[in-house]
Amino acid sequence: MNRRRLLSGFAAIAGLVGGGATLAQETGADAKLQDVWEAWRSANLDATGRVIDQFQRGASHSEGQGYGMLLAATVGDRRSFEAMETWTLRNLAIRADNLMAWRWFPDEAVQVPDLNNASDGDLFRAWALLRAAQRFGVPEFRETAGQIVRDLAASCIAPHPGGPGLDPLLLPGAEGFTTEAGFIYNPCYAMPLAMTELATAFDTPSLARAARGAVEVSRALAQGGVVPDWVEMTAEGPRAAEGFSFDAGYEAMRIPLYLIWSGLSDHPAIQRYAEAQQRVSGDAVATVIARESGAALSTSSDPGYKSIAALTICAARRDVGSDIPPFSANSPYYPATLQLFAMIAQIEASPMCIPI
Repeated sequence: MNRRRLLSGFAAIAGLVGGGATLAQETGADAKLQDVWEAWRSANLDATGRVIDQFQRGASHSEGQGYGMLLAATVGDRRSFEAMETWTLRNLAIRADNLMAWRWFPDEAVQVPDLNNASDGDLFRAWALLRAAQRFGVPEFRETAGQIVRDLAASCIAPHPGGPGLDPLLLPGAEGFTTEAGFIYNPCYAMPLAMTELATAFDTPSLARAARGAVEVSRALAQGGVVPDWVEMTAEGPRAAEGFSFDAGYEAMRIPLYLIWSGLSDHPAIQRYAEAQQRVSGDAVATVIARESGAALSTSSDPGYKSIAALTICAARRDVGSDIPPFSANSPYYPATLQLFAMIAQIEASPMCIPI
């Protein structure tokens, strides 16, 4: 595809991602985050390069490997980045394509019982490899990222059930999510900034269109309340999916984070999430929010979850200064990772929300 066609293909997503989003090292985030990165690394990364989810039977996931690699690339820790990529290649990148199996167990006879992928894990690994290629000057990382993007676009982007006039969407995985009426969709698996950067780097307009589609699905869902964890996409629009959470829980809390990080702080999904969090009293934040009422169904005082709420409230209210708390090395893998992401998103895309 020539440059004219490339620019035409991406014109459809002009304005999707704010111009302020840059590589974190260009804004000095690597220096600001070194201490918290070292604390995260000590708690969650073993010597082999495996990111460990302590609350999930000590398992490792493609999501965690991708997340950890992105953090390492952001702060300039090449040794840790390469250890995670090497472990991933040996243990999860075992499919016939360039995507990863989604989970690995340390103490099972069959350590990878399911070869299906999780598209968000592949997305973040590709994004991490692209940023690492830029940060460390390693062309091979970029080549691997391009191979992942090619297979992700081929296997995990589906036409919108509503018809050809609507943008396609990123499936949660290559297999197992189609239904008679359409397909099961997780709004937080799509990270618009990552998808747009990768689409631009590897001339993949379908991935850019899927980023735009994700933004619009979340916009439509926000009209009815907080954006939920899972939906079924049908020709008539999104609806509750049988057997999947229709509340905004531990998965959906990434949606406002990703939108802010992508320069979309005026998105209504951020406003809905902020409104729900502002109703919670005391020293806790909501971790599961009822879809329609916005009521908190469960709460937590973990600094990681509080960071998401604080950044979202600040962005929604256009405040100067936020209540993002100090990092705690005692947080489990998932909230600890979300807190680091919130810190990066604040530095890259929401400078007015500096912690105070």
